[in-house]
Amino acid sequence: MALPAGVRRGYALGSVATGTFGTVPGLLLLPYLTDSLGVAAGLAGLLVVLPKAWDVVLNPVAGRISDRAGVRRPFLLWAGIALAVCFALMFAGPADPVWVVVLFLACATAYAFFQVPYVAMPAEMTADPTERTSVMTWRVAVLAVAILVSGATAPLVADAAGHAAMGVYVGVLLLVGSLGAWFGTRSAPRVGATVASGTLGEQLRTVAAVPDFRRLLVTWVVQALGIGTLLAGAAYTARYLLGDPATSSLLFAAFVGPALLVTPLCARYAARRGKRSGYVVSSLLLAAGALGTLAAYSGSVVATCAAAAVAGVGYAGAQVFPLAMLPDVAAEDARGSGASRAGMFAGVWTAGETLGLALGPGIYALVLQLGGYRGGGTADQPDSALLAVAIGFAVVPAVLVLAGLLGLRGYTLDERDPA
Repeated sequence: MALPAGVRRGYALGSVATGTFGTVPGLLLLPYLTDSLGVAAGLAGLLVVLPKAWDVVLNPVAGRISDRAGVRRPFLLWAGIALAVCFALMFAGPADPVWVVVLFLACATAYAFFQVPYVAMPAEMTADPTERTSVMTWRVAVLAVAILVSGATAPLVADAAGHAAMGVYVGVLLLVGSLGAWFGTRSAPRVGATVASGTLGEQLRTVAAVPDFRRLLVTWVVQALGIGTLLAGAAYTARYLLGDPATSSLLFAAFVGPALLVTPLCARYAARRGKRSGYVVSSLLLAAGALGTLAAYSGSVVATCAAAAVAGVGYAGAQVFPLAMLPDVAAEDARGSGASRAGMFAGVWTAGETLGLALGPGIYALVLQLGGYRGGGTADQPDSALLAVAIGFAVVPAVLVLAGLLGLRGYTLDERDPA
């Protein structure tokens, strides 16, 4: 049975929040610490990673709590409001790294209780795997718009009006996405099994024992690490290699714009050749495009944007297909066990994604440190630092995306009907 179109669109609005929070900290927080607050690159990378590392522990807990609650939508409302407020406060307080880290920790906590129930919902809204792909197509289309809008405009707001104004602006985007998803899914059906029993540890072990989930998770986490590195390098690439900080917005437009055209085609590809095949092809395009951005080292804006567009095409599929595969895995587990662990699957999944996206800026900061990058916003950088900017932005993400594909070996659920 097909979901009402309004539910698909309403659920997708949550990606305004997930896309914005997944993009802006990775894009602006590291440069804010190094260039505005004068924190050394290595220490700044650590400060960005630590609050996110907390989510690796918290997300499975949030999943278990939402499973036991028996409802998901209230989490979207209250956690979404908390996330918006904490993000605005993070840049509105004193210019102190401790303040930033504490508020970023609060943001990460609120985000866990929004993201995990949000990711768990599709497995319980429909039993049709084809319908889940359709839901994810809508979600990723909105995600692409959110990344484009937040990634392109947040740096402009920060440059024009300061980081405090940018924090409020991004907070409004987070609030719009949270309220939109909460209101838009009010008529969503709920299908599936009863809530799984057992302790948190027992449920974690049960989820970890599902082979297809392990394979899919490894690929997702390693590729999230690459994407996090790519995001962290955009601002540095625009400023030091392309000669204009505003070029970061152009890079984001080139990266996300093609995704808006490609995303609707993913459902057709999945119907003909399968989700796993689509994931592999998309990952290869993402890696090739990321590697092509080495053109930035020569200062070519056109060539760099063209490569970013290729990466963006791959990125669209590398979001749609695995996000459609996850609820298939959860639904297959529920069908076999008679108990729903959708929240636990989502909790472990988002913990892995959070870890990857959080470690990405840390890896990029390490590459900068090894290259002798000078903090404090100085434009005078040694050649080794400029090379590090390019390698961290292009080579490292490409290698990680390709390495992640090794995890998909042996994935079998795509070869049979999971419904």
